[in-house]
Amino acid sequence: MSSVVAAGHTLTTAAAEEVLRAGGNAYDAVIAALATSFVAEPVLSSPGGGGFLLAAPAGERPRVYDFFVQTPRRRRPDGDIEFGPVMADFGPARQEFHIGRGTVATPGMVRGIAEIHADLGTVPLRELVAPACRHATEGVVLSAMQAYLQGVVEAIIVASEASRSIFSSVEAPERLARAGERLVNPKLADALEAIAIEGADLFYRGEIAASLAADMASGGHLEAEDLAGYRVEKRAPLALEYRGVRVLTNPPPSSGGALIGFGLDLLRAEDPGAWVFGSAAHLGCLAAVMEATSAARIEHSIESLASLDPDAVARWRAQVAGRARAFRGTTQVSVIDGAGNIASATVSNGEGSGYVIPGTGIVMNNMLGEDDLNPEGFHRWTPDARMTSMMAPTALAWRDGRRVATGSGGSNRIRTALLQVLVGLVDFAMNVEDAVAAPRIHVEDSFLSVEGGFDPERLAPVLEAWPEHQVWETTNMFFGGAHTVASGPRGVEGAGDPRRDGTCVIIA
Repeated sequence: MSSVVAAGHTLTTAAAEEVLRAGGNAYDAVIAALATSFVAEPVLSSPGGGGFLLAAPAGERPRVYDFFVQTPRRRRPDGDIEFGPVMADFGPARQEFHIGRGTVATPGMVRGIAEIHADLGTVPLRELVAPACRHATEGVVLSAMQAYLQGVVEAIIVASEASRSIFSSVEAPERLARAGERLVNPKLADALEAIAIEGADLFYRGEIAASLAADMASGGHLEAEDLAGYRVEKRAPLALEYRGVRVLTNPPPSSGGALIGFGLDLLRAEDPGAWVFGSAAHLGCLAAVMEATSAARIEHSIESLASLDPDAVARWRAQVAGRARAFRGTTQVSVIDGAGNIASATVSNGEGSGYVIPGTGIVMNNMLGEDDLNPEGFHRWTPDARMTSMMAPTALAWRDGRRVATGSGGSNRIRTALLQVLVGLVDFAMNVEDAVAAPRIHVEDSFLSVEGGFDPERLAPVLEAWPEHQVWETTNMFFGGAHTVASGPRGVEGAGDPRRDGTCVIIA
């Protein structure tokens, strides 16, 4: 059977392809892709962040590796930390983020990669990071999408000289790189190779840890014991059923999988046979489900939503039915290999904190400054706790043997992007490419965002029902990046989400 990989950059995908062609498995490929994403997708991915892997090894029980960030064990007084607002400019929309050393949470990426490799890898780690090291040293040509991303978070990038230098043009070092120009990060290449040789303890207990902790002593919360005590959590996936399709996704304490499951349960009562894609009935129902899910997120615990409490579901389903009939920097790698191993990894560095570990080229996360991850307000986080996340690496299984691996970036839009991809695959029987490319909507706090591509006449009743709305002229990364692959009776297929420069390769 052929293998297939989809990811957010041609080099990220190529690193996985190289490993698969050399005989590595899906988990080797994911590790190589993630390491390369640190170089090719530096706004979205870094060893200083964290994420999740949904692994479904052939013939074994599926599991989720939770290597997301952890809150520090102690919280310093607000006045002693470096913490400030910046604005990210998406063009039609702006969003406030916070940066500085006071926004850095305990990173899990390096420990996660090491543990995934120990459990499931077959190729030496040094070989898996080799493509990333090569690109970091020789340089990566900045794509139009990555240039756009740099523009979105430019205020963060230029917050420190160390950060600015990582994103500066080789051709014109005095300014940030533009599309078509090269970025290099040789210090990151050295750090990755050293970690591959010496192990993750170099990052969590060794020289890198000491340097990071020393800098965090002034302006940050993170301490040496936070790094030394970090552990990867292995969890059973949240298992759901939607119209006969088995869905495996990220369980609590992360929220994305539970919210997707809650949305699917509300949709289960609807008749998709009465829908036409993009019709008022279709979009009105989706928008109502999204609003109900957003409200339920605030009113109910994630554990309650994940258990699909019948009373809660019935209450929200009634609201959806009535309404429908009335008319964060993140990247994704999805792989299915020839042996049937499934891997879906979603990782994030937030938008970056502006702080770089000296001598490493590693930009640290700003998760303690993410509004989406701190719903009760900043500086009120529970010490020494795994942070929740919208990230929801997901796998689908049909009774006929078809398998899909998917996931998305996009902060709060992750749950709605994946919900719509799943509806496209299951309810509209779309192929992967069509399900990923189809235009999307998003509802947050009763505000409807509509991606370009829908028929204006069909859309009109929906906009009338949702007076607070914005219609985007084209597709945009705001609506996620669901890189998706599939294998089964239909053959092997996949699609990188064009919203985030996604690419897909099938390896025969």
